[in-house]
Amino acid sequence: MSVVRLLVFGPGYTASRLMAAVQAAGGQVETVTRATFADRARTRVEIAAATHILSSIPPGDADPVLAAYGAEIAASGKWLGYLSSTGVYGDTGGGWVDESAPLRGRRGGRVEADLGWGALPNAHVFRLPGIYGPERSALERMAAGATRVYFPGQVFSRVHVDDLVAGVIAAFEGPPGAYNLADDLPAPQAEVLAYAAELLGIDPGPAVSPDEVELSAASRAFYAENRRVANGKARRLLGWRPRYTDYRLGLRALKASTSPTSTSTPPPTASSDQR
Repeated sequence: MSVVRLLVFGPGYTASRLMAAVQAAGGQVETVTRATFADRARTRVEIAAATHILSSIPPGDADPVLAAYGAEIAASGKWLGYLSSTGVYGDTGGGWVDESAPLRGRRGGRVEADLGWGALPNAHVFRLPGIYGPERSALERMAAGATRVYFPGQVFSRVHVDDLVAGVIAAFEGPPGAYNLADDLPAPQAEVLAYAAELLGIDPGPAVSPDEVELSAASRAFYAENRRVANGKARRLLGWRPRYTDYRLGLRALKASTSPTSTSTPPPTASSDQR
């Protein structure tokens, strides 16, 4: 692979780890942040100089990067990447979903952004489930005293942030298209939190029903969705093999490298909408 010059729109949690990996491999990184986004002259220069362009900025009603710089990005001929969400699939009733499924998520802006980026030449759209990693995992949540909420029959898919980064880098040499980057074992959130408590040697507490806790309307809408995310396409076309094929492996590795301490403040939640 020739030297990568990566331009990142929105260097958040996931993108920052990608940037570190690219730099460790000898690549170069430039960013467009909230403070520099409106500097059109500078951003156009960076688009022209980049070999790879990635956006991790979640949309509002519209995608801000496409709205401001879509024409320049489309004409650049560069490798393009966009961090989307498996939320674009909507609720599948717990069924498996792959990249051929129709997009029908409840967040219209997310679906439109996914389609908008996917229509660009050389675009790789990464549809991401719940993202966890250092300082943003079930370990920190349980150390902070999180309540385990059990939704009967509901499962989530997730991915360790380092596996996500490996998938994006694998796609530097892979064909354009949409890719689900998820581990192999969808599981109920209450189960994941219980395992985190076991690793920490603390009482997980009882799993309570949604009616026993106060949840925002947005949280209830989120938890109303139930799906299993298939990763076969990324395995076949990118040669991607997640190191942490299930949450147990990922949490054990995190526990071995960190020591979450009890706190009264829950950590930031890493997800495909908070990158």
